[in-house]
Amino acid sequence: MRPSRRLLFPVLALLALCATPAFARVHIDGHIEPGEWKGALHITDFRQTQPLTGKPATWPTQAWVLATPRGLAVAFRCIQPPGVPRTEQHEQRDFEAQVDRVNVSIDFNGDGLTGYNFAVSSTGAVYDAVLTDENHFDPDWDGVWKHAVSQDAQGWTVEILIPWSIAPMHKAVDGKRTIGLYLDRVTAATGERDAWPYVSSQQPRFVSNFEHITVPAFNQSMLTVSPYVSSVYDNVHHRGKLKGGVNLFWKPNGQFQLTAALNPDFGEVESDDLVVNFSATETYFSDKRPFFTENQGIFNFGLETDNSALLYTRRVGGLSDDGEGPANIDAAVKLNGSVGATDYGMLAAQERGPAGRLFGAARVVHDFGDQRLGMLLTRVDHPWLDRTASVLGIDHRWQPTDNLTFTTHVVGSDILQRGVRTGGSGLTFQADDVMANGWRQQWVLVHFDDRLDVNDFGYLERNNLDDLYWAVKKRVTDLPADSFYSSHDWEWSLAASDNDDQHLRLSRQLSISRSSNLRNGGNENIELDINSAYWDDLLTRGHGALFLPPSLDFSYGYNTPRHGNWALNASVGSSSGGLSGNRELGWQASVEPTWFLSNAFNVQAGLNYTYTPDWLVWQHDALVGRFRQHMLELDAGFDWSIGDRQELRLKLQAIGLAATARDAWVVDARGRAVANDQPVADFGVRNLGVQLRYRYRLAPLSYLYIVYGRGGYLQSPQSRSSTDLLSRSLGLRQDEQLLVKFNYRFGL
Repeated sequence: MRPSRRLLFPVLALLALCATPAFARVHIDGHIEPGEWKGALHITDFRQTQPLTGKPATWPTQAWVLATPRGLAVAFRCIQPPGVPRTEQHEQRDFEAQVDRVNVSIDFNGDGLTGYNFAVSSTGAVYDAVLTDENHFDPDWDGVWKHAVSQDAQGWTVEILIPWSIAPMHKAVDGKRTIGLYLDRVTAATGERDAWPYVSSQQPRFVSNFEHITVPAFNQSMLTVSPYVSSVYDNVHHRGKLKGGVNLFWKPNGQFQLTAALNPDFGEVESDDLVVNFSATETYFSDKRPFFTENQGIFNFGLETDNSALLYTRRVGGLSDDGEGPANIDAAVKLNGSVGATDYGMLAAQERGPAGRLFGAARVVHDFGDQRLGMLLTRVDHPWLDRTASVLGIDHRWQPTDNLTFTTHVVGSDILQRGVRTGGSGLTFQADDVMANGWRQQWVLVHFDDRLDVNDFGYLERNNLDDLYWAVKKRVTDLPADSFYSSHDWEWSLAASDNDDQHLRLSRQLSISRSSNLRNGGNENIELDINSAYWDDLLTRGHGALFLPPSLDFSYGYNTPRHGNWALNASVGSSSGGLSGNRELGWQASVEPTWFLSNAFNVQAGLNYTYTPDWLVWQHDALVGRFRQHMLELDAGFDWSIGDRQELRLKLQAIGLAATARDAWVVDARGRAVANDQPVADFGVRNLGVQLRYRYRLAPLSYLYIVYGRGGYLQSPQSRSSTDLLSRSLGLRQDEQLLVKFNYRFGL
């Protein structure tokens, strides 16, 4: 947006919103009645951001924004004439499908730290998420807000009401509040996204570039109590368990809120994706448990590597220190608030029994305008292990110009176990530079020493790392009108990694990728990675680093939204590796069609096949086995929306993995693989996860669940074909249970 407009618009917005009569009351019914939105901020200048051309929207969109005592009200009128196909299927909450929809994103403090996204599809499905680190969406959070949709021959209309109690906010000044606001509309048939203001979540800065408007300040208090009771019957061990507890949420004003739980319910109705992991690094899983998704954004503290976090809430209630299965939680409490331009948060959770851990975290962030400084302190006490782990992180973000952003993290760990103290440290630095004509570049520097340990409460795939990464990116949008593509995003990157203690080369990689939007609303992704020879210092779990030859990876992915009764995701790829390097190539292929029997019922069935000719699996000490791996994975299920309140979902995942032994190798003192005659046996893996879930919505965030789950994992010494193993995995029954759960949210 031109500078003059950016200066003028907040003034006009303030005049429009402050002119709202005191008796104004918007009725959220999906119909924009004459005079209902009188005094609202009226927005018509929607611009294309997907592709990122800045051109006027192909199909007109209008929006109205009105601050009311009940919340921020937003209405959309989306013109979509009969010649433009509309998506008609019903989706479950937090849908990921490419459907016609509108988005409202709000930064309630106007400081670019945390945003909240609210999306509504043309058929009334909703999606909400927390926005952190400018453009990271976390859909695990669920808020309570109102919406309504109506359709007619020329388009569709959405009305939304977002209560002021939905998030913590800074104290208002002189009865007014400055918020950041972003609106967009997506047309699924073409993939076009039209937004106001002209910014995109694909850019390094998103939340901090929202349009800042000043609205009258309204204050809402809230007190909710959510008791629950659940009954689980274990059909394998023939025993049942009855459990109950309560969650409490109290927000006396915008500057303070408290969340507490006694004998909390931590996620028995969600299922994780199946993973077969023989590597030396831990698998990361997101957290869908309500206590940890409610206003959790203040605790976000990443370290510029995949999924890194100083606060990884799956640790709470994870595997107990005594190895006797998942830990039970007695109580947990979390509070968020602000004092002036300073935001703070505190969290504590106590697990049950002599092996129970005590988790604690404290976070503070201060906004200085173009700079932001924060600190996160975590501590975990392990009585069973006689271990105390403390981690301190300091993060700084500086935006000296409109196009340049610097982000720095400094972290230190202090571990005391059985009287022995160990300290470690780390540093990350990232620079993003948005240049002219669609170009941008990014620099990332990472240093973790070999004693840094944040995994008592956090997640870090590995320490002992020095990493340098540089990428240059180019967005192409001026494609011919008859092109199959609407835009391309090219990226060229160079990465170099060494371990910190021995300075061994862990990677040297050249990567070339292109992500494209298609004019039919789909996406296409192509990537080629070329890797030099390198050392693998994790494979043998501390028994020596192994030197491996050069390798490469190529992948191609294609997906389309629903056309007629079908939608499709598909991918193919090829890769090399292991001791043979580029002399042997493996490959991967997957296809996942979705069949829409009706707008309310769809079935998915996907197959993924992977062949790895030179798969290295650690055996013991410095011994490594080399295998030919064939893995077949089935992902299937259905979604049935039974009216507005009921849904039935089936999720089935099954894996069959066949590993045929080729030979055995020992890593010698020089890091070279030496042939060895120790026996290495074939093996097979079967893995199954099935969940059939019925959910009835009684009221906002109040549900009755009936959930049937079954699964198992079995590794056998004799290998069969992956097809046979996949078929036999469907008979696994190491776990089988029926859960009935009832929770109700009372507003007091």
